[in-house]
Amino acid sequence: MDSFSPSTTPYVSLATYRKSGVEVLTPVWVAELDGRYYVFSEAGAGKVKRIRNHPRVRIAACNYSGNVRQGDWLAGEASIVTDSVLIGRVYKQFTNKYGWQMRLTNLLSKIAGRYDQRAMLEITLTDRP
Repeated sequence: MDSFSPSTTPYVSLATYRKSGVEVLTPVWVAELDGRYYVFSEAGAGKVKRIRNHPRVRIAACNYSGNVRQGDWLAGEASIVTDSVLIGRVYKQFTNKYGWQMRLTNLLSKIAGRYDQRAMLEITLTDRP
């Protein structure tokens, strides 16, 4: 199996876990900063709730609809970022990686009043790419 770099793949499948232990896969954008990986989401989303209950996650390269490509899954632990300076730096990384798509996402989120309701998730890998 081929290893992948979360820094260069456009989408990753984020595996989080329900209290029952059932794995839930969600396709997400990911950005890298200082050796850690970041995902943003609506604060009330299921993945955020699941990470609050259990920080164990896995990630793998996927397409925009979540179909996982052949390759390795990387294990890690996730936490919710509260440092506003760090969050600002991470959003710059998302804009650098996703360009106009990120700017449009931010604009639409602001128009809908959801921009300030986001949560930033930090993933520290225990398996390195």
